[in-house]
Amino acid sequence: MTDTAQPTENTDVGRERSRLPLILGLGLAVLGGAGGFLAVRAGLVPFADHPPDAAAGAPAPHAVDLAHLVFVPVEPLIVSYAEAERSRHLRFRAELEVPAAEASEVARVMPRVVDVLNTYLRALRLADLEERSALLRLRGQMLRRVQAVVGEGRVNDLLVMEFVLD
Repeated sequence: MTDTAQPTENTDVGRERSRLPLILGLGLAVLGGAGGFLAVRAGLVPFADHPPDAAAGAPAPHAVDLAHLVFVPVEPLIVSYAEAERSRHLRFRAELEVPAAEASEVARVMPRVVDVLNTYLRALRLADLEERSALLRLRGQMLRRVQAVVGEGRVNDLLVMEFVLD
């Protein structure tokens, strides 16, 4: 029975030695991750899908010829929102950025555009309009609906000219 008992001093030393490579490995992994993040953040690592510089002669990815753009005004809308204690109104006015060749077609379907915007704005709750990022989200939703009504490629953007909640 005395042969099977081993001193506890040797097993403790072995455990401490086995932790050292683990701690060193974790430390090096953290340093490597931080170094990689800083290298990417500083632009030291080039990517194949991103050009290194726009000034290198490559045109901007979303360059638009401004000479061929027309802004078509949308009829101003006033939408009322009634909740328990209060009644508020939204005054909304926008313009559509369209290619000059498509301006007459977009103006021809303007009653449909007004209808889809009016329907969308009336379906919203007052809390939806009071959020910080409401205008960005609403603008994207309205642009998507207008493009669906007018046709793909006819409306480049929806510019919000007035968005006042009284």
